Amino acid sequence: MSRSIVNTSKAPAPLGPYSQAVRCGNMLFVSGQIALDPENGELVLSSFAEQCHRVLLNLKIILEAGGSALENVLKVTIYVKNLAQFDELNEIYSEYFDAAKPARACVEVSALPKGVAVEMDAIAEISSGV
Repeated sequence: MSRSIVNTSKAPAPLGPYSQAVRCGNMLFVSGQIALDPENGELVLSSFAEQCHRVLLNLKIILEAGGSALENVLKVTIYVKNLAQFDELNEIYSEYFDAAKPARACVEVSALPKGVAVEMDAIAEISSGV
């Protein structure tokens, strides 16, 4: 099965030795995204809500660069530092995944890269014809 690396300058560059995403057959595996602004490389830390929006936008950009889309996401894993923000997270998440709700896990963790409050990764199907 053919495998290729997805890399777009429209999303934040990886912080370590990993790819933004890997495409394998008709599947796309998107690495964990944090609230980095791809235009300036700065963290978006003003609020939990803004971090969630930035992370989901980063996922969306990488999915599209890999030939997929939010509606093709099959599984999302969410890592949060404070599970008390679960309701706020769900409200924002629902704006991006309204009709097509993927399988999901949400895990509270003690720390995340760069001190952010949320990180998400995704597995998606690649749109036909791409």
